[in-house]
Amino acid sequence: MGALAELAGDEKNGEGSRTFVFTNEGHTLGNALKTIIARYPEVDFCGYTIPHPTEQKLHFRIQSRRDRAIDILKRGLEDLEGLCDHTIVTFEKEMAEFNAMKVENT
Repeated sequence: MGALAELAGDEKNGEGSRTFVFTNEGHTLGNALKTIIARYPEVDFCGYTIPHPTEQKLHFRIQSRRDRAIDILKRGLEDLEGLCDHTIVTFEKEMAEFNAMKVENT
């Protein structure tokens, strides 16, 4: 993963509203993370933009009246990591079963 920064100018909106800038990231991370975080009941808004196609930057916005945006982002990244880990384990298990069945049938 690339570097993470906080976009300047959000201080007046409180700690629940922030725009984070991920460098060297794009739609793959943005859409997956948005899908997870948008489902949290404490989140009022969650979205992302790629400011320009030639820039490797992802602007990720979180707004919440209850929790700090940085805490929501951290939880979302942890949940996404857990989902990816589960996907890898499930895939590897199914591949092992498929390959074992393939060997039995030859």
